[in-house]
Amino acid sequence: MRLAATARCRRIKSMHETVTWGLIGASTIAREWMVDAIRKHPSGAVRSIVSADLERATSFAQQKGIPNAYDSVAEMLADPEITAVYISTTNDRHLPDALAAIKAGKHVLCEKPLALEASEAQTLVDMASNKGVVLATNHHLRNMDSHRAIKRLIDQGAVGKVNSIRLFHAGELPESLKTWRLHDKAAGAGVIYDITVHNGDLLRFYLGANPTKISAIAATSGSGPRHIEDSVMSIWEFPGDILVQCHDSFVVGYGPRGVEVHGSAGTILGIDVMSQAPGGSVILRTKEGDEVIPLEMNVTYERGVADFIAAIQNRGKPSSSGEDGVWSLKLARAVAQSAATGQTISIEPT
Repeated sequence: MRLAATARCRRIKSMHETVTWGLIGASTIAREWMVDAIRKHPSGAVRSIVSADLERATSFAQQKGIPNAYDSVAEMLADPEITAVYISTTNDRHLPDALAAIKAGKHVLCEKPLALEASEAQTLVDMASNKGVVLATNHHLRNMDSHRAIKRLIDQGAVGKVNSIRLFHAGELPESLKTWRLHDKAAGAGVIYDITVHNGDLLRFYLGANPTKISAIAATSGSGPRHIEDSVMSIWEFPGDILVQCHDSFVVGYGPRGVEVHGSAGTILGIDVMSQAPGGSVILRTKEGDEVIPLEMNVTYERGVADFIAAIQNRGKPSSSGEDGVWSLKLARAVAQSAATGQTISIEPT
C-alpha cells in the first residue's frame, strides 16, 4: 500500500511540474494564441522569446509579460531553465531552429511545415528520438471540437462507407501576413506550405490512412509575384476508392470555409470550421433529416499544448507528432510537384 501511494504521489507531482518554455519567433500566432495557451496549462510557464530583431523580441516580451528577450537562438537555448520551445519562425527557419533546440535537449513543438523537404523533417524526427526529447507538429485543426466530432461520426459509421470528401480551405490572407508568405519563395512562401499542408494532416486524421495519388493545379490569382501560388486545387485518392477535392487560397475573401464528408448513408457538413478560433457548426444529414452535432468550442491550441506537455511528462502523446508532420509535408510537396509538372504523383506507402 505504501509503495502504491508513493507511486501515485509521484504521478500527481509530475502532472504539475513546471514546463518552462522559450519561444523562437515573435510571430502573430505566438502573440494571439500560443502564449495564452501555454500559460493556461497548470504546468506551463513562458520564460523567454527570441527574434532575429531584438527590438521586436523586446516589444513582444513587454507586451506579453515575458521576462527575457534575445536575438540569439543559441543564447536562449543555453538557459538550463528552459524545458521546451515553441517554434514559429518563417518556414525555412523551422529546420535549423528545431535542430538547435533538439541538440540542446529541449522538447520541441514546431509550426508546420517542419522543414521544406520531407527528408529534412525526417532528420528532425530521428534526432529527437535519439536525443530522447518530444517533437510535435502544431497542426491545430485536428484539435478543434468540430473536426474531432466529424472524425467520431466517420468512425461510428454515421454516413456509412465514405466515398468522397470536399475540403474548401480558401480565405483572404490578412494584410498583416502579406509579407514573406506572398513574396519570399526561399522562406517557403505560397498557399501550399501554409494551407494545403494542414489539409494533409486533417485528411489523415479523418481517415487513418495516407492517399495513394495526388493531382493538382496552382495559380497566382491575386496581385502577388507570379511565381508564388496563392491558389491551388487538388484531387487526392485514398484507399477504398475515396476521392477528395481540396480548394486552398489566399484570395477568397467572402466564401465559407469548411468540409463535406459524403458516404453511402449520409453527409457530414462542417461549416466555417477551417480557422484558428473556435466556431462553426457540424451537421449530420441522413434520410432522417439534419442533426446539429453539439460542440464545446474549446480553444484548439490549448488541447495541443496539453497533449504536448502530457507527452513530456510521460502521460500521453502529442496530438500531432513529428511523424505526422513528416507526412503532411510529403503530401504538400506532392501537391506542389503535381502543380509544377502537370503529372499525377503517386505516394509511396512508407
